[in-house]
Amino acid sequence: MEKTADKNEAERSEDWSRFLKSRYKKQIGELSREYPYKRSLVIDYRDIERFGKAGIVLADELLENPGAVLEDVWDAIKDNQLIRTKDGKEPRGINIRFTNLPKKTAIRNIRSEDINKFVSVEGILRKITEVRPRVIEAIFKCPAGHFTVKKQKYGKFIEPDGCSVDGCTFKKLELIAKRSKFVDSQKLRVQESPEGLRGGEQPQTLDIDVTDDLANKVAPGDRVIINGILRSMQRIVKGEKSTVFDIFLECNSIEIAEKEFEEVEIDETAENEIKKLSTDPQIYRKIIHSIAPTIYGNEDVKEAIALQIFGGIAKDMPDQTRLRGDIHVLLIGDPGIAKSQLLRYVVKLSPRAIYTSGQSSTSAGLTATAVKDEFGDGRWTLEAGALVLADMGIAAVDEMDKMEKGDRSALHEAMEQQTISVAKAGITATLKSRCALLGAANPKYGRFDMYGDISDQINMPPSLLSRFDLIFIMTDIPEQKRDLAIAEHILKAHTVGELMAQHKKTPIPGVTDEYIQQQLKPVMPDIDPGLFRKYVAYSKRSCFPLLSLEAKEALVSYYLKLRGIAAPNKPVPVTARQLEALVRLAEASARIRLSNTIELADAERVIHIVDACLRQIAYDAKTGNFDIDKVVTGISKEKRDIVRVIKDAIRDIGGEGRRAAIEQVIEAVASKGFAHDKVREGIDMLLRNGEAMEPKSGIIQLI
Repeated sequence: MEKTADKNEAERSEDWSRFLKSRYKKQIGELSREYPYKRSLVIDYRDIERFGKAGIVLADELLENPGAVLEDVWDAIKDNQLIRTKDGKEPRGINIRFTNLPKKTAIRNIRSEDINKFVSVEGILRKITEVRPRVIEAIFKCPAGHFTVKKQKYGKFIEPDGCSVDGCTFKKLELIAKRSKFVDSQKLRVQESPEGLRGGEQPQTLDIDVTDDLANKVAPGDRVIINGILRSMQRIVKGEKSTVFDIFLECNSIEIAEKEFEEVEIDETAENEIKKLSTDPQIYRKIIHSIAPTIYGNEDVKEAIALQIFGGIAKDMPDQTRLRGDIHVLLIGDPGIAKSQLLRYVVKLSPRAIYTSGQSSTSAGLTATAVKDEFGDGRWTLEAGALVLADMGIAAVDEMDKMEKGDRSALHEAMEQQTISVAKAGITATLKSRCALLGAANPKYGRFDMYGDISDQINMPPSLLSRFDLIFIMTDIPEQKRDLAIAEHILKAHTVGELMAQHKKTPIPGVTDEYIQQQLKPVMPDIDPGLFRKYVAYSKRSCFPLLSLEAKEALVSYYLKLRGIAAPNKPVPVTARQLEALVRLAEASARIRLSNTIELADAERVIHIVDACLRQIAYDAKTGNFDIDKVVTGISKEKRDIVRVIKDAIRDIGGEGRRAAIEQVIEAVASKGFAHDKVREGIDMLLRNGEAMEPKSGIIQLI
């Protein structure tokens, strides 16, 4: 029986050497030249399967008995001297790594029969520890000078019972670290991807043990596929051995799944469909109608969201600065106008998106936390938050106005610099968060007052508002024609839903699938969500349009027209940020058509959108001009002027004492053409900001 096993082993070793010589000659040659800097031979599983009959046997053997197969491959290399180093010695510590396994196992589906099998898991990296050396071959010395070698496994350090030399009775041995062999090691924790979770399930995690040249290859927030051998380790509770074992994955290879939308696979038929769609003259209409079709109207908002999903082009400059390509959109609106519904739908459409609600998000949950637990052996480790996990996708933050003040400040850096700097518990790190932010907020007093100042009604700091490229104000104003259309649309959706539910339980005579499809038409997206995701991924991967001369001129002339409104004493209409926003939006508009040039039509489209936004948020009804200060600084030009005039009036009336009767001040300022109530507001502002005080009732004094 033993002879057959040996014979099989020799045959397998022979098969492996044939396979390596025929398929991996080039890689082996490269490894021989670059050893010891390159220590891994990466073998594609699909190549083994294609290697005739023997290949199929080898491939199955790898999945069932990976430990033995790794030994076989190593023997094949050693026996045939496939890898020769420069100095002619036999190379030690070469890793055999297998990638592209056929079946991915979900972390929650790992069972006891998978132990010691070769498995492949997919997920997001939550935490990593720092790289530390781990002993794999410990050398001990006894007082008589004999040496004992003890191989070490993952986990507990194993000491020999006594000296291995016959006749030597010494039991106490000393570890000689200098002569022992060490390997780099690191621990990772992978969490299953959020896409595949049902309702109230908590995402499950698996610990990964990484060694040698795989250490320090990945960072928290990366989407990875990890192939390795599942191992078990006995749990020890309060010094007692338990019957329950913990599992971990002994990592064999890591594939970084997330290469900018690469995880969306596009086959040839889908590619042809995408190209055909892009030439459709109605493409913009179709895309707008594919975003939340159950919500009636809001065409301009949906168009902006479509542009946001496609995004502009991120540009890395030679001087290491980065111009962001992501478009940030904020929806502020009355309750019940389906803002959250839009956000949820976008998360479904975008190839990488994360939804979070402001009320329950802390700044640590959005950015990153430093955690101290047994995972890092009691050391601090970094855990990536929502904005880091949404890297290269969309972060949808609902209820932004309900967030704590301190938590909102975490968004500033993430939106403009697109990084998140962490300085916590002795860890200083910069994480990438190249995501577009789609925010939703309610007005301060529940509903919008069309006559009040916008900045007073939004419970958000101006510095944050100015970072949004587009701010939409969605008001709910009764208007019979529109209301009727909305009512009909909503009832249509509900009726079809009821029909489908009833038909499912007890089939209704005369109701066919075609009839249901016909009824569903108004609430069905023009482009199927699956194809839409592929379209976005394809466009982001392959389309990088250039500004045409006409488009450039149109954008510049619009920007100059807005800036030209400003006379010396008039408000600043727009800042350079708006021009950057125009360029990003124009790029996204060309990407929707998969065009390589940004044409005049794109420029006009985005000018129309930006103009509509500015009219809502920065229009000053009194002067008929735009005043971007309303949004950027929170204080309009008019308010600043009033404050200056009030201060001058107090100084004129009060002279040296700088105090005056409030009524007198109001009269003096009102005579210069300011409204009484505005002057009162200005005086209140001075008192509130601590620039003036009221020593006694009715008297104001400058501080």
